[in-house]
Amino acid sequence: MTANGSNNKWIGKRTNRPDGEDKVTGRATFGADFSRPGMLWGKVLRSPHPHARIKSINFDKALALPGVKAVMSGRDLAEYPWDKPVPLGIQDLRFISRNVMAREKVLYAGHAVAAVAATSVAIASQALKLIEVDYEVLPWVIDVDEALQPGAPILHEHMRNVGAKAGPATTSNIAGTLEHKLGDCDAGFAAAAVIVERSFKTKPVHQGYIEPHACLVSVGQDGQTTIWSSSQGHFMVRDMTAQLTSAKLSDIRAIPAEIGGGFGGKTIVYLEPVALVLSRKSGRPVKIVMNRQEVFHATGPTSGSSSTVKIGATKDGKITAVAATFRLQAGAFPGSPIRGAVGCSLAPYNVANVHTIGYDVVTNRPKVAAYRAPGAPIGAFAVESTLDELARALKMDPLLLRQKNAAKQGTKAAYGPTFPRIGYEETLEAALRHPHYQTPLGPNQGRGVASGFWFNAGGESSAQVNVNEDGTVVVVTGHPDIGGSRASMVNIAADMLGIDYRRVQALIGDTSSIPFAALTGGSRVTFAAALVVTKATEQVIQTLRERAAKIWKIDPEAVSWENGEARPAGSNAGEFSPLTLADIAAKASATGGPINGRSSLNTEGAGPGFGTHICDVEVDPETGKVTVLRYTAFQDVGRAIHPSYVEGQMQGGVAQGIGWALNEECIYDASGRLDNPSFLDYRMPVACDLPMIESVMIEVPNEKHPQGIRGVGEVPLVPAPAAVANAIRNAIGLRLTDLPMSPPKVLAALSAAN
Repeated sequence: MTANGSNNKWIGKRTNRPDGEDKVTGRATFGADFSRPGMLWGKVLRSPHPHARIKSINFDKALALPGVKAVMSGRDLAEYPWDKPVPLGIQDLRFISRNVMAREKVLYAGHAVAAVAATSVAIASQALKLIEVDYEVLPWVIDVDEALQPGAPILHEHMRNVGAKAGPATTSNIAGTLEHKLGDCDAGFAAAAVIVERSFKTKPVHQGYIEPHACLVSVGQDGQTTIWSSSQGHFMVRDMTAQLTSAKLSDIRAIPAEIGGGFGGKTIVYLEPVALVLSRKSGRPVKIVMNRQEVFHATGPTSGSSSTVKIGATKDGKITAVAATFRLQAGAFPGSPIRGAVGCSLAPYNVANVHTIGYDVVTNRPKVAAYRAPGAPIGAFAVESTLDELARALKMDPLLLRQKNAAKQGTKAAYGPTFPRIGYEETLEAALRHPHYQTPLGPNQGRGVASGFWFNAGGESSAQVNVNEDGTVVVVTGHPDIGGSRASMVNIAADMLGIDYRRVQALIGDTSSIPFAALTGGSRVTFAAALVVTKATEQVIQTLRERAAKIWKIDPEAVSWENGEARPAGSNAGEFSPLTLADIAAKASATGGPINGRSSLNTEGAGPGFGTHICDVEVDPETGKVTVLRYTAFQDVGRAIHPSYVEGQMQGGVAQGIGWALNEECIYDASGRLDNPSFLDYRMPVACDLPMIESVMIEVPNEKHPQGIRGVGEVPLVPAPAAVANAIRNAIGLRLTDLPMSPPKVLAALSAAN
């Protein structure tokens, strides 16, 4: 049968992960593990001010320090004037360049201003203290709503009057807008028997990866450059670094390391261009490793937000109209994920009349980076919380309300497409039937539900499949593995070839050894990589049939490939003993040379992803502490190529969503500086904060994929903050609208109500 059939030997099995042994034994190589002879250490000087004009930078004292070999400022990077956009993928090099190192102004506390390279970390750190920067301190703004007020400090003069309809014509902190309309909202609200409107706020939260950013860059005398770093896309690293340093793409080889977490936070560059310039100036390799404080001060969290949602429905629960506004903090430069908030928040529902709009608002914080379904958890928190209030007003079960309005095959989404076959209704049905939903609750306990959606994506991907002389196989792709893609590719190739999965090795090729592949993100890699690996493996199978035909001296069409062997296709083809892959590989040199297959595609056909969550909490009325008692996540995963990885993605997303809901936030002090830049003060969930998270995989195959794959990694985070919020609402009888719902906020709400 096909790889999407029911008799797969390895697809859908919990095979050993190819990277597992190296990671548990400590042999895996991460970004900070690389070294080179003669290597220097780089350090970055960062602004103490959230907003200031750079009047001058003096390096004389730093250069006089013994051991300092090179210094740099933003002037050493390529110049991109403000008045001309320079797109690179979804990014703009004007903003990336100025985020890597400030030019005219610093725009957040922690913004890179200068850098040094020295013979030791201690000397580099000492040199930073000797760099003299003359600042003209400017007014600053942190909160998204305050940034929209008349008279707010303006970050970028060139953005004046963008999105003026959101406020006075003088407003210029709005970098852009995105709007979706479907039907007639005025008519929809007029037809409603019940209308619920609520407003919400969320704080910026950091991706919280364990591994800080790190890189090593070596520039040769001929300009040939090698970059070793951990990222979610080494082609992205090569391309951005080349553009920002005016280097040729062909002169840069980017080699991927293992990645100790990213979640979207390692999809842009911070250090690599700096290290390249310092290496170019010094003539020696330069290594830069961020400490944890630098990660929090200078790398992207996701957006904070301010949102308003209005929903109307008939008495029997049919939603007639939804209007929603999402204002998202971009940080210092444009690029907040308004697409995720505006496009995903209502995608689970079949609503005829929709008007959603998002505002991209700059503030004096670090430039935001993607974080797992960027923007979608913010939109879902507002919409799913308002839906819960609507269900309460209608005296209707919240899951039944969602079921009555569920999107299905043929539903027109407000963000554009008409859905193909999807599994959202199946997640609701599974939740309704699950014992969790029927279990009684005790005092001070509450149960919440919420649903979520992510677009999923395809994009450019490349793979090659090589057969070794002993019949083992090497699969090479161009995507860093952050979610189990290597294990999944092993399962697919082994299944198609009919060999034991232990005879297949999976590697991530560098930028000089594999054609281009887009970065790892958007829940695209297993979907896209499987397409190119499938095509490359099909080429290998065709070659194996041709080689067997040559050995048997028959037509290739008379040879079939079954269960890892070439066989005559029928009795008319002749009587020959089967040839295994190892048999054919051993004779490769005599039958035509090496056996391999290659594929490069801009992949299409990604299937959208949906999930529904149930959360039980208990609230301590004396302290406001919320304990998550039980959590069950239901998701249409398309096809689970490696079930353990799929479950891990679901559990990880839920864990992060619980952190968003209850504790995580970037707190700024009165001087505009981050006040909690460590894991001690930035309160992420640990094992004792979480229950056993049950993952229920629902497989509704993506009909446009040979293995039925849908992206998995983004969806699990999306409903989680809303599910926790709805559970707290049911536990205490009060709606909290501001994330995180930390103990002081819960206690304050209880005290005010009493």
